[in-house]
Amino acid sequence: MHRSGRSRGRTRLPSEQEAAGRTLAAVSVVPALALSGWLLAGLPLLLLGWFRPLPMALLGGAAALLLCAAGLRRLPATVTPHRWATAATLAVALGSGVFNGLLHGEQLIVRRDPSTYAQYAVWLARHGSLPIPVGDFGGPDPALRFDSMGVYMTGGGIVPQFMAGPPMTYAIGHWLGGVPGLLLVPPVLGALAVLTVAGTAARLAGARWAPLAALVFAVSLPILYTSRTTFSEIPSLILLFGAMNLLLDARARLRAALPGAGFPSAALAGLSFGLALLVRIDGLRDVLPVLAFSGALIALRRIPRARPFPEGRLGVPLLTGLVVGGLWGFAGGYVLARPYLEYLSGSLMPLLAICALVVALTVAGTALAPWIAVRARRLLTGAGWLPNAAAALVVLVMAGFAVRPWVQTVRRYAVTPEDRLTADFIEKTQVANGLAKDMSRLYYEHSLDWVFWYVGIPAVVLATVAAAVLARRLARGGEFGWLLPLAVIGWTTVTTLWRPAITPDHPFASRRLVPIVIPGLVLLAVWGLRWLSRRLARTRWFAARRGRSRAAVAAGALLLAVPPAITSIGTAFTPVNRGEAAAVAGLCRAIPANAAVLIAERVTGDRLTQVVRGQCGLPTARVVNPPRRDVPRRADVLRLVEAVRRTGRVPVLLAAEPEQLMAYGPATRVMSLHTRQDERSLVDPPNGTWSLNIDVWMAEPTR
Repeated sequence: MHRSGRSRGRTRLPSEQEAAGRTLAAVSVVPALALSGWLLAGLPLLLLGWFRPLPMALLGGAAALLLCAAGLRRLPATVTPHRWATAATLAVALGSGVFNGLLHGEQLIVRRDPSTYAQYAVWLARHGSLPIPVGDFGGPDPALRFDSMGVYMTGGGIVPQFMAGPPMTYAIGHWLGGVPGLLLVPPVLGALAVLTVAGTAARLAGARWAPLAALVFAVSLPILYTSRTTFSEIPSLILLFGAMNLLLDARARLRAALPGAGFPSAALAGLSFGLALLVRIDGLRDVLPVLAFSGALIALRRIPRARPFPEGRLGVPLLTGLVVGGLWGFAGGYVLARPYLEYLSGSLMPLLAICALVVALTVAGTALAPWIAVRARRLLTGAGWLPNAAAALVVLVMAGFAVRPWVQTVRRYAVTPEDRLTADFIEKTQVANGLAKDMSRLYYEHSLDWVFWYVGIPAVVLATVAAAVLARRLARGGEFGWLLPLAVIGWTTVTTLWRPAITPDHPFASRRLVPIVIPGLVLLAVWGLRWLSRRLARTRWFAARRGRSRAAVAAGALLLAVPPAITSIGTAFTPVNRGEAAAVAGLCRAIPANAAVLIAERVTGDRLTQVVRGQCGLPTARVVNPPRRDVPRRADVLRLVEAVRRTGRVPVLLAAEPEQLMAYGPATRVMSLHTRQDERSLVDPPNGTWSLNIDVWMAEPTR
């Protein structure tokens, strides 16, 4: 009895330590599981027009709880127990949420993507169905226009731009606290993203490195930027890195021979990967390596092996979950965002073609796996050069991006109306930045410089070294747990840096780096610092005194954390678009309750058509402008005013200046907003904000 008790004391860690490890493992997968359950239930309800608080609380809440229960049941010891590491990680996440919550933005007036997502969420929270009805303006008229920035006109009504996943998530905040509640959801998601990335670092680098990964990630400017307002990138990050955590847990379950053998966790990982498409259609590119990886797992099960390969059993559940989640994403895009997908067809169709090629190669590889394996063994026999070649390739790719600005200038010549709008925007931004006018420039050749700005040169160097070391080890048959994370990070980083596909002004363009590139490089850099510290600890000078090794690690941690913090400090303490919520609320109060709103000026029409329709709850339309004019013809306005009167509603006109309304009656200023907006920097990291003034005038036409 005594000997047995001593044995248990040696092999079991204290319960507090075990609880700390399991806590960190759990909190880093719960965000992805809960979000997956919410989206899984939310899309069918939205398609049925039942996206309401009660159905979503019952079905969405139940789905989230069920997935969390399945993902956390008998959680394996994937995270080494360290109480201080868990406490420090939770503190960083909490600090991130509080800091960004206090300094959150209020982007509601439609100017760029965040306000489009916010208005989409407002509509869903209030109405729970799509498409958006146009309202009654006395019948069709060629001078009426119902679309505006961020929304498209279709045969059945108006549909918002973008995928439905983020608005379905942000709607929770509106249900709980109206517009102020909606605006606080991004900081909450940002804090959950910190936990998710820290959990990946804990699984792959060790729990002691999770706080450093959390801190470096949290202080990066793009993470601060997208954690303060309604973007899609943070929810996408939670799903993608949460899925990696679930798959690592599934592998640990297999190796620990736990009940279920990891199948539920693998299926949930695939589901989370697939649902990333419902959040961002770009998620299709991010999950392509997952498709190939699941096929490879299935193929490896068919190859006779001298040693067992338990991970191969995860291929089918991973692929099944990926297909289900992907179908949810494609269904949401096809039914609810078809005009948006048509707009993206130039880049989406090649991506779908690549996806089809990956599917075909995966199917063929699985079917021919034994035959391929025999010939691969023959080819690789004696190929001792392969590990070193894999490592060299990583270094050469990053070196290529580093020299790219000296050998290439990326341009796009305007062909479509959208291209011309982008070119005009770039030219105006060049003037504001004091640069030479060249509207064909896209500045994509500087994409690696963007990464240097936001994570620092030391982090990029360490991440490159880590990726090279890991690629070498994978080529030698080791570090299998890193195979999928490294494939996803590498593939998405290379394709994103090669073609960011976004207007290149910062901080707006930095959002492209958020879902994979920045967290992936931070993860690799932290692992690289661990690898380097261990090698240094084995050298004679460092081995002589442990204090030297600790000092080297502390210096490395500072090199990782300080550069991104320096870049962020210029904008971190300045909230943007503050006052928009109050300004919009004042506008809604000023418009008569039984009004039908006609916006008689182009810029105001772009910015406020959906705002008035969604937040004020009034029928709203724009009056078509003649070519090269910002205001419509007077005859068109008067005809539409009379048509509105025949419906029994009060016609109201809105414009940016009183002179634009003087011909129809006395004008009253109903919005006078003075706030700060994001900087638009093309060749330097953003270090401040710009002023933003928006005036809106209203007139009630006299007879």
